[in-house]
Amino acid sequence: MKKITLGTGKLEVSRLGLGCMGMSAFYTGAGTDEAGSIATIHRAMELGVTFFDTAEIYGPYTNEELLAKAFAGKREQVVIATKFGTILHRSTNERGLDGSPENVRLSVEGSLKRLNTDYIDLYYQHRMDPGTPIEETVGALSELIEEGKIRHYGLSEAAPETIRRANAVHPVTALQTEYSLWSRDVEKDILPTVRELGIGFVPYSPLGRGFLTGTIRSLDQLDEGDFRRYNPRFEGDNLAANIRIVEQVDAVASEIGAAPGQVALAWLLAQGDDIAPIPGTRRVANLEQNVAADAIVLTDAQLASLGAVAAPVGDRYADMTPLNR
Repeated sequence: MKKITLGTGKLEVSRLGLGCMGMSAFYTGAGTDEAGSIATIHRAMELGVTFFDTAEIYGPYTNEELLAKAFAGKREQVVIATKFGTILHRSTNERGLDGSPENVRLSVEGSLKRLNTDYIDLYYQHRMDPGTPIEETVGALSELIEEGKIRHYGLSEAAPETIRRANAVHPVTALQTEYSLWSRDVEKDILPTVRELGIGFVPYSPLGRGFLTGTIRSLDQLDEGDFRRYNPRFEGDNLAANIRIVEQVDAVASEIGAAPGQVALAWLLAQGDDIAPIPGTRRVANLEQNVAADAIVLTDAQLASLGAVAAPVGDRYADMTPLNR
């Protein structure tokens, strides 16, 4: 597995990481197979994956605890990224946005305990809090870096101006935002901004929440509690309309004898050496398929064909207000 460096903070990670959310939350089968999830994490390490993504909201909390079990005795071999800012630790411990310095402190102590570690490699603000100036949040994060509790910090779904303001206080190591053939909004303003500032980019949901693998054709395949049942791109006529995207990806996959998901990842990796996607899975077979995408080189014609894929029908989330701010 190739390695890249994220940001001016010089955080080295595997070119492909592993998103661990679906092992514990939001997707069909989450939380049902701890042993299988741990086996997938261990297999990822064997294949050279060093970059693992979690968050306190995944569960909540149980995904961080799962990673602690998986990394027992192996902590120094991995880069752990986790996130804060979507749980109100100062009051009810319910969901909500809080980027205050006090909440940053409460959040990091909880994550350190659950992850059973003395430090977090990359600590993201999961969503921006409109009630707290980003300068105050980053001030608290920079103190945690000085104290050694975190080594780098990042932002998730932040707007260009917010990224600039944060970076002026302390260099941002990475920005995490959805990016794939399914979601290309970042190409307009976000990617140019982070590249100008020397910030690494971590695309989440690089397989379009599983849609780009070509395996989802009906909501009947998803559990009642699966987040995607309520995602506009999977609802009603939108799902049928969006299948055309997978068909175009599958056409390229057929040309090269690969799986559609591998082609989607290969296209994303071709967008720059400063990109470290984090496809998620609970299963070893899917992980091995995803990792193999790192070796696929698409032709210019194939990249152009994929680049011409039309945008999907429907927003990324039912509520888009917490994004890009």
